[in-house]
Parts: sequence; structure tokens; C-alpha cells
Amino acid sequence: MRMGVWAAGVAAFLCVLATPVMAASAADLNPTAKPKSALASSGKAIPSRRKLRSSYERTSLGQKQGLHGTEDPLDLKSSAALVIDQDTDEVLFSKNAEAVLPIASITKLMTAIVVVDAAQPMDESIKVSKVALDTPKNNRSRLQVGATLTRGELMHLALMSSENRAAFSIGAAYPGGLPSLVEAMNRKALELGMNDSYFVEPTGLSSDNRSSAQDLALLVKAAYQHPILREYSTATDASVAVGRRTVQFRTTNSLVRNPSWEIGLQKTGYISEAGRCLVMQAQLAGRKLIMVLLDSTGRYSRVADAERIRRWLDSMPSVQAASAALPVAVPQAQSAPVTEGERDLGRSGSDTF
Repeated sequence: MRMGVWAAGVAAFLCVLATPVMAASAADLNPTAKPKSALASSGKAIPSRRKLRSSYERTSLGQKQGLHGTEDPLDLKSSAALVIDQDTDEVLFSKNAEAVLPIASITKLMTAIVVVDAAQPMDESIKVSKVALDTPKNNRSRLQVGATLTRGELMHLALMSSENRAAFSIGAAYPGGLPSLVEAMNRKALELGMNDSYFVEPTGLSSDNRSSAQDLALLVKAAYQHPILREYSTATDASVAVGRRTVQFRTTNSLVRNPSWEIGLQKTGYISEAGRCLVMQAQLAGRKLIMVLLDSTGRYSRVADAERIRRWLDSMPSVQAASAALPVAVPQAQSAPVTEGERDLGRSGSDTF
């Protein structure tokens, strides 16, 4: 009896010793087992394929051209930038301002100018059209295809929330349709002296819509002449009846809601090929300035670049002297860091930043 108990104990001991060898052999036979056990033992979560795909962004044209290697005293994250005095055209800051790059939804400013020039009634009803581009980027729209809105409402959403279907719909309703609209956009560009600019469609989803910071400063200056474009682009939010429901839209530019900024006109833009873009007319240190930021890297980098430029302007002796010469002393607001959360975003256009 004792011999049988002893033999059983020895057998059990030998089985325990053999288990690691068997496990190792099983891992060799099943290559997927080893990485899985390694990740599990390290305590690290296994990233989903969806997260891995979303973590990659295509390289922008500015990155491909090496523009991000250009150093500047403000250490901007934008590869191209320009700041000019709106009244005197004095260049206060310039970085790769002549580089021709995709401009994403900045395109919508030119679309709006051409529509306003055509004197089309803002109260005319227009059916929402699906964007005729073979790209998933237009799927972010919250405007239902076939819904009816006025031209003014569509332009408002195009400029404030960068709504792609809104911009495409007012373009499709232009006299002669989209071909005539695009022809008018390019004709207007030449009329404004935007000799390095070219447009192929009204939304900015195509990377073939291109311009330079120099040209876009001219575009902002021209757009500012239209009160309706100033009003629509600087609105913070809007409620629009879409079918049987009311949809709330918000601005894509958090600086519009920042009380330390006095913005007269603005437009944001983003597609992978263009990077993060921003153009503005703003009053800083007693001067009306036009600011252009193109191909910025990072989700909030263009806003941070705008704040860097603001602090730099506030520190300039010439600007301080000009402010002191004003008839009424206006206290300069402190430049505070601007943060953007998901609640701040206009989730309807190409600018989901």
C-alpha cells in the first residue's frame, strides 16, 4: 500500500515537471499563442485594429516638401504663416508665405464670396445635395440629403461649422451649376491677384484646391468686405430645422468664443493633405490684422500658433507704442491658453479637430 502511494506521488511530480516543456512545445506549434501570452503577462492592453488605423495620418504636402524644417523665431507648428496689417499691408511676420499648398475648407470662403457676388437671394430654399466626391470625408455631415434649407442657412453652416454638404449645395445651386461656380471661383481669384491659387470644387475636400498664405491674405481681405460673411463666420452656434428635428451646430474655431480675442472674420480647414489651417481677421493691440496659418501639425497646434503670434505682437515695442497713442486707453487682454474639447467641435464638416 505504501509503495503504491509513493509511486503515485512520483508520477504526479514528474507530470508537474513536464508541464512547462509541453507548454513550450504548444507555443512553438501555435505562433499566435506566444505573442498573446507575452502581451497578457505584461499587463498591456491589446490595441484594436480600428484604433491602430485611426492613429495614422497621411503625410501633408508641406511635410513632403520639407517645409516643416523651416525654423522661425516663434517656433510655430504651422509650416506656412503670414501676418499683415489690414490697413497698410505691412508684413509683420512671414514664413514660407509663397508656398502653394492644399487649403482644405478655407476654400469655402471663396465659394461664399462668389455666391454673394452673384446676388443670389439668401431666403431662397435649396435642397441639400450629397457631396459628389469619392471620399468618406463627406460622411460626417449631419444634414440629411434632400432636406430643405435656405441659402443663408446653408452659407451660415458652411462658414461657421465647415459643413461640407452645405457648401456643396449652395455651389450646386449657383447659376449654371458647379462648373460655372468653379469657373467663377478661379476668375475671382485672378481678379483679387491670387495668381498662385486654383480651385476645382466648393468644399475643400479635394486637395487640388490650392493657394499660398500670400494669396489667402488677399482672400480674407476681400471676404471681410461682406458683412454677411463676417456675421456667419464668427457666429458661435446655430439651430437649424433639418426635416422634423432641430439640429444644433457650433463653430469649429474655439478662438471665436474666447473673450480675449476680437475676431472679425475667420475660417478653419483640415484634410490630411493640407494639415490644420486657419485664416482670421482680428484686432490685436489696436491694429486690424490678417493672420494666415497653413499646414499645422497637431490637433490644437494652429490655435497655439495663433496665441504665440498674439503674445509676440503684444511684446513688440512698435505695437505697444501704437496702443499707447490711442485716444482711449484700452487694457490689453491677457493671452490665455486655449483648449478644445469634443464639445467645442463642429462635427459636421471636414474640420473635426
